[in-house]
Amino acid sequence: QVTLRAGVELDAHRVNQYTLTLRATCPGEDEVEEQLFVQVTMGQVLRCDTPFASAEGDMVQVLADVAPRTPLYAVLPQLLGGLMVRGGQWFPSPSPLQFKLRNHNTPLTLTRRGLVLAPDNGFDPSKDTQMFRLEIDVMDHHGHNCSGAVRVEVLPSRRARVTFLELHQSVTVTEDIGPWEVVTQVHASGENVHYAILAPVAPTLFTIDEVTGEIRSTRQLEVTCAQLLVQAYNALHPADHATATVNITVQGIDHWAPRCVPAIFVSQVPETVSPGSTLVTLRCTDSTGNLRYALEGPPASRSRFCMEGPQLKVNTTLDYDSEAMATIGFQLTATILVTSGGEPPRSTRVPVLVTVTPVNEFRPVCPNGATFTVPETAAFGSVVGRVAGTDRDYPPDSLEYSLEGGSGPAQPFSIDGRTGEHPPFPSTHHTPWHRPVPSSSHHPTGEIRVVGRLDSQQQKSYRLVVRLTDTHNDLDPTKRHSRLCDVSVRLQAVPDQLPVCIPEVQELRITAGSPGSRQPVTRLACHGNPDGGTLTYTIVGGNEDGHFRLEGNTVVYLPNDQAEPLTFVLLVEVWGGSGARRRSTVVALVVHVAPWSPPVPPSTTTWHTVSRAQWPSGALNPATLLCPLTPPPLQTLQKEPLVVMRTERVWHPPAWFVAVLTISGALLLVTLGCMARILLCR
Repeated sequence: QVTLRAGVELDAHRVNQYTLTLRATCPGEDEVEEQLFVQVTMGQVLRCDTPFASAEGDMVQVLADVAPRTPLYAVLPQLLGGLMVRGGQWFPSPSPLQFKLRNHNTPLTLTRRGLVLAPDNGFDPSKDTQMFRLEIDVMDHHGHNCSGAVRVEVLPSRRARVTFLELHQSVTVTEDIGPWEVVTQVHASGENVHYAILAPVAPTLFTIDEVTGEIRSTRQLEVTCAQLLVQAYNALHPADHATATVNITVQGIDHWAPRCVPAIFVSQVPETVSPGSTLVTLRCTDSTGNLRYALEGPPASRSRFCMEGPQLKVNTTLDYDSEAMATIGFQLTATILVTSGGEPPRSTRVPVLVTVTPVNEFRPVCPNGATFTVPETAAFGSVVGRVAGTDRDYPPDSLEYSLEGGSGPAQPFSIDGRTGEHPPFPSTHHTPWHRPVPSSSHHPTGEIRVVGRLDSQQQKSYRLVVRLTDTHNDLDPTKRHSRLCDVSVRLQAVPDQLPVCIPEVQELRITAGSPGSRQPVTRLACHGNPDGGTLTYTIVGGNEDGHFRLEGNTVVYLPNDQAEPLTFVLLVEVWGGSGARRRSTVVALVVHVAPWSPPVPPSTTTWHTVSRAQWPSGALNPATLLCPLTPPPLQTLQKEPLVVMRTERVWHPPAWFVAVLTISGALLLVTLGCMARILLCR
């Protein structure tokens, strides 16, 4: 089968015969070759005009104010052997033609005779230059066809179009408007503008002035609503027109202010209420039925609310945990202004008071790097450090602190709670680490204090678990959050110190008392570590005969019946500390003892008190040292009689004074008795 190649155009004037050579081969047979002769004869061919058939298509320009269905262009094809036809003029055609529009997205119309017409309603004069393209197919009765395109460029009209300044107008008047009074006026721009009411077709309440556009009432108005469709047109060109809508509302005259329920709104809401939530819906009534709602009040409070008709809604988040909310006392005040639509407008104010309540939203936050160092010699009640927890709820950082496991030998620490006071300990009985804390002023919350003995050799550090619990952050006191925080306390070792005694060597002179008595010699002034406990004293030398003994830090001499002066050199060892950390020092005492003489009363020992200022520098807690001084020479005491005189003062009144006093007392008693009898008789 031999077919004509697509897109090929045959021309008998140029080539009237084609010779085709065909070869055919079958399996097992020889190749056969034959020739095919194709002759091209003369015939009629349908051709379109060159501008119309070009890729851009033909062009025609018209004005926007052209009349509807005006012919704009004629499609005229050419038949070979016939007559050449140009666009816009008619020529005889040897055969009827069919015209078909390929694109339908255009307001233009193509007739059966190939005419392009303007739209049925004309072009839109308000637009700038417009462009339309039509793609058209032409076919004759033999099936010959051609195609082309036409571009229609619509130019703006040179005449001013009729246009309304406002397409929609709303007017509100009162019912006291009388007949033929001006209600409103419409305005349109253009040439030779006239006005008419299109709807309602037979207006009964209003009429319009054809020239000025004034809308007037035709009778006494009542409460109603009316909608008028007004047309403005060019009197010389009625096709040039425009329409506008006028809404007229006739309101009654209001004599009373709106009445609202509730008349005052007081409420409390949690801070977590979501924006857009409705707090209250007002039920307001008034004779007009047209009410407007607005908010008044301080900007800080008014911005938190919004009105949607009669509904008061939350506009933004009511954050209780902000300084701005605390500044206004967590109370938002506003006023809803309800205004009627009558004349004159009446208004009513509804006060609003909303109290924002707290919600415990956040958990406490532990401090970063809670590690403290304390010397092992820290005294009872010493501050180790402060756990500064935080909480975002208001009031900020309102926390209670407690130690997990409490205080004890394994955890010799305590923490100040919410009130800032030390934790109470039992007062009836105390363990070595449970000692009563002396009363003191309040301390900052979260302070960790030493309440027991510390020893770096037994334990170098402690891991404390502190519980942070928020408080006063919610309207419900049972809704509380807590968090556990790890706190490390490291003990700093402090080298032990030997007990220090001042002076280390003493020379003392005393006179022996009567046999069997006890006579204080001196009191040793020694001190050790502040937390080393009580010092112990032991005589380690010079007391082989047992003439001396120790009562605490006081050296006591036990007299006997010696007849000659004696000198003793005592060595007293003073121990401090405890356990393996005990340290000691030795104090030397040289004691000169004079013998006791029976005829002479025992000599008195003069004691000298050494004040604190006389001690060497560096001495801690010095005690008063009693040092015996050299007694005066012995002498015989003579007894002399002692006369004691005592004087007693006694007053003896004369006899006449006693008699007068007795008579006066008797008269007084008689007078009182008479007066009492008279009163009783009455």
